[in-house]
Amino acid sequence: MIYLAQTDTTVGLLSRSKEALAKVKGREPCQPTIACVSSFRKLKKQTRIPKNFRCLIRRSRKTTFVYPNGQAYRVVFDPEHNQLLDRFDLLYSTSANPHGQPLDIDWAKGVADVVITPPHGFESRKASKIWRLGKNRRYLLRKL
Repeated sequence: MIYLAQTDTTVGLLSRSKEALAKVKGREPCQPTIACVSSFRKLKKQTRIPKNFRCLIRRSRKTTFVYPNGQAYRVVFDPEHNQLLDRFDLLYSTSANPHGQPLDIDWAKGVADVVITPPHGFESRKASKIWRLGKNRRYLLRKL
């Protein structure tokens, strides 16, 4: 199942299968995909949070972190988006556009199995910041 929904950052496609998202977007299946979780408890089930960055991660909003296991996770604080995420341990997320193209709501509605339209309509916003966590340092991969 592929869901089209307004995420905490932008309009996104969400699924339990990152391979399904890659196929729909027309990109390589080995390309990294962000996993969204609704709480720190669920994040701790997925990966070990480095001790040096626990406070930073807890306080960060609209920020994705690439953990030492190579997987990227974002904890979502948006209550509307969390209504969907609470039903799953995690959902993989990507922007609702063909690979390398701008946002196209009609295309996204065509590829999604379920469309969750927010009351105020879909809104294109900035993507999340992405940080890669090292042993003692963090490295900025994508700015807002």
